Amino acid sequence: MIAMRGIPWALVAMLIPFSNAMAQSQPGTHRSITDTAVHWPGWDQVSQALLLRDYNTRVVVIGATLLGLAAGVIGTFAYLRKRALMGDALSHATLPGIALVFLILGAKNMPLLLLGAAVSGILGVLAVIGLRTIPRIKEDAAIGIVLSVFFGLGMVLFGLVQQLKTGNEAGIQSFIYGKAAAMLHRDAWLIGGVAVAVVAACTLFYKDFRILCFDEEFAGSQGCPVVVMDLAMMALVVLTTVVGLQAVGLILVVSLLIIPPAAARFWTDDLGIMTLVAGASGAASAWFGATLSAVMPRLPTGAIIVLCAGVMFFVSMMAAPRRGVIAGIWRGWSLSRRIGLQHVLRAFAEHEERYAEGVGITMQQLLAARSWSPVSLQRSLQRAIRRGEVTRGGDGGFRLTSAGRVEAARILRNHRLWELYLIRHADIAPSHVDRDADDVEHVLSEPIVRELERALDEAVAIPPSPHAEGGGV
Repeated sequence: MIAMRGIPWALVAMLIPFSNAMAQSQPGTHRSITDTAVHWPGWDQVSQALLLRDYNTRVVVIGATLLGLAAGVIGTFAYLRKRALMGDALSHATLPGIALVFLILGAKNMPLLLLGAAVSGILGVLAVIGLRTIPRIKEDAAIGIVLSVFFGLGMVLFGLVQQLKTGNEAGIQSFIYGKAAAMLHRDAWLIGGVAVAVVAACTLFYKDFRILCFDEEFAGSQGCPVVVMDLAMMALVVLTTVVGLQAVGLILVVSLLIIPPAAARFWTDDLGIMTLVAGASGAASAWFGATLSAVMPRLPTGAIIVLCAGVMFFVSMMAAPRRGVIAGIWRGWSLSRRIGLQHVLRAFAEHEERYAEGVGITMQQLLAARSWSPVSLQRSLQRAIRRGEVTRGGDGGFRLTSAGRVEAARILRNHRLWELYLIRHADIAPSHVDRDADDVEHVLSEPIVRELERALDEAVAIPPSPHAEGGGV
């Protein structure tokens, strides 16, 4: 009784929120319609979304995936054509067409609304092209003008729509921010048809689009109808943008046209492979985003799809084997180690050139020969010892091995060849040529060395140092 009288109300107040949360997490319980919190899903919800058991989830996921596929494929050519921001202007330019069609009809008719969006978007593209012909207006300025003016006009027209009795049927937020959860069966079929048409058209005109993206003048000289192909490409962009309005909205639909191709560009130089990777990346982003939105329905689908695409772009930017940030850091570190090792071997070769073959060199002599730090020099020496190119004698000095002497002679010869080439053909003073040679000698390939030999009258021996008496480091 003492416990019941002393703390019951404080204890009840502490336990009520916990009991409510537990009740909401139990199967069969219902949340209040005023509950706006984001709750972690259970395993049943996750498995149901992943296996597409729910009909509405199946429609949304399939429709969004097909949209991502189409946007990634046609976005590749728009990206390489440097028309990525054109999609942004195009998406914003669709708004006046949607509002104007609703004002005329007075009711929501999705096919006609999309037709109005397409016509308005095409007018926006033509406006950008027309403004670019004005001498003092550049393309980025033209895109900014069309984007802001058309979007402002659309907002004014939507203000008039909201004053109608049926204005709420227009669904302004579903076109601006996207509402993939409201996607119907026929919408998914429409997106699927457009995706098939876009992929088929890109396959059919692949050769023309490829040459147009990389060399417009050469395409014209080969008889390619540049203007027609350019308009066809933008028509496919318009088509993809319009059908994507309801899924991700006009603000975010441009991201599906830009992010997947930009991510794919990190992985390959081949246009065909890049197109496939971009299409797969766009489809995967849409699939992950739509599935995650089905698992956590209170999160906006379009925004999650774009975030998934952003994650894929970040992974590509960091982890791509050739152009990724990590690969670049690794290459820079490896090059720095290789340059340090080659500088050490060249110092040994120049030391033996000055004295005699097999004469050792001490750490103090090496430090005096070049502006090394003791730590970096020690690391380079240890690496040369591990590679079997340098050995340490009993007197504390370092000497080249047979293999190290061959490698050091090659490095010294390349350095001297490049120095002579710079003096003879680049008019660089001998007193300044050593620094310039140091910047390039480490990336000289065998074909370049042979070209240098031909330019220097087929030099085969190690040329003398052109800027110091008796060699020197």
